Amino acid sequence: MTATAAEQNHLSPPSHPQRWLILGVICLAQLTVLLDNTVLNVAIPSLTRELHASTADVQWMINAYSLVQSGLLLTAGSSADRFGRKRMLIAGLALFGVGSLAAGLSQSSGQLIAARAGMGIGGALLMTTTLAVIVQIFDDSERVKAIGIWSIVSSLGFAVGPLIGGVMLNHFWWGAIFLINIPVALIGLIAVARLVPESRNSTGDRPDLLGALLSTIGMASVVYAIISGPEHGWTSGRVLLTAVVGVVVLCGFVLWELRIPNPMLDMHFFRNQKFIGAVAGAILVAFGMGGSLFLLTQQLQFVLGYEPLEAGLRTAPLALSVVVLNLSGFGARLVPKLGTPVTIASGMSLLAAGLAAIALLGGDGYGGMLLGLVVMGAGIALAGPAMANAIMSAIPPEKAGVGAGVNGTLAEFGNGLGVAVLGAVLGSRFTALVPAAVGAASLPAALASATDAGERARITDAFASGLETSQLAGAVAVLAGGLLAAALLRRAERTETPGADSAGSVTAA
Repeated sequence: MTATAAEQNHLSPPSHPQRWLILGVICLAQLTVLLDNTVLNVAIPSLTRELHASTADVQWMINAYSLVQSGLLLTAGSSADRFGRKRMLIAGLALFGVGSLAAGLSQSSGQLIAARAGMGIGGALLMTTTLAVIVQIFDDSERVKAIGIWSIVSSLGFAVGPLIGGVMLNHFWWGAIFLINIPVALIGLIAVARLVPESRNSTGDRPDLLGALLSTIGMASVVYAIISGPEHGWTSGRVLLTAVVGVVVLCGFVLWELRIPNPMLDMHFFRNQKFIGAVAGAILVAFGMGGSLFLLTQQLQFVLGYEPLEAGLRTAPLALSVVVLNLSGFGARLVPKLGTPVTIASGMSLLAAGLAAIALLGGDGYGGMLLGLVVMGAGIALAGPAMANAIMSAIPPEKAGVGAGVNGTLAEFGNGLGVAVLGAVLGSRFTALVPAAVGAASLPAALASATDAGERARITDAFASGLETSQLAGAVAVLAGGLLAAALLRRAERTETPGADSAGSVTAA
């Protein structure tokens, strides 16, 4: 399953003399891409007011970015291998910068959704090529440390988006959260052009363009059905049609991948129970984090009455706990002692417990929410290294890049699905409790239609109840998925040969 140390040393390229400077540049680019997964959350009230965005519009503003990105990650990685990693990194920075400019200057919900989709294309190129460049410029003695730093930046970028967004919205209008990406993209373009060496694999796999198209259409259709369900009714023709289209297209994607010689997604990976278990955990961590942050920022602003900056600051403990525990090697030290299945089950249980604490204790004040955020961060820091090791040890070394691309694709999809599913639960519960607000597209619209203080209080209470229900639904999904992932990993370990790779070895922080 894994290459020997001698083979790795033989294949390892020499370290680049400016490798740490290059790492700083690509981590800055990676941070910006990941910030945009969650930075928009604190701007939801501003968007509903200034662009007259409905709840479904807001969800598409968030999901357009992650869905396009997830649909193109594997193709972007294959294209980088074939046409040049430096070239694709530059293209990704340029596309991301142009998309950010278009997003910042958008005048309608449709324009912003389209701009976010364009940013997702650039983000896909950046996310795949940054890790490829790290593997290229560091030798085996330093690569684990470099990937560990990259992983910490990834966790930080995903979690501190609401904080950065809050700081920007406290001083500028909502478009500034996108325009701030432009100087970062320009700096990255100059630095990549001057510092990063070019590399390519001229005999690499041919890009699977049809596979990328099918996967993107299929996922977008399924999530559209989930988003529009509360508004149009789960049995309406529009919802059922898009759901059926999504399922059919995804089935076609699977059949296509099985028949072509160089598939974007090698379906044979899914015969490996260790790989399935680890990927299921990765999806659900992203599901819990993405959906929870989407709900938290609304709870802090709509229910508890905090300003955007105050809301962003109050989500920071999640990021801080993840970063501090990752830097301390918390998860990496526990894996050898507990084993991969127990470590993942423990981490996912903590993540679920954090979501439940926010749901049950966070409605009346920030104290319960703080506890939940810290517990969630501990769960992510514990489960993350174990899942990374399980995924990379479950596939042959020559497919390691593709395996990482699969993990990244499904994690991005998990983030978008978390926003869609938990947002749909929130919307369904809200409209069920406030029938008069069924025609209102958002909480601000429902409040605006209220005739007295008592009705506004009932609407706010209904929204808070919807948030609690959706957080509990997320907690149940994360816990059940974590236990299932651990069971699959335990079963896979029992069937491994004595010479197989041990689950106690951690390859990345």
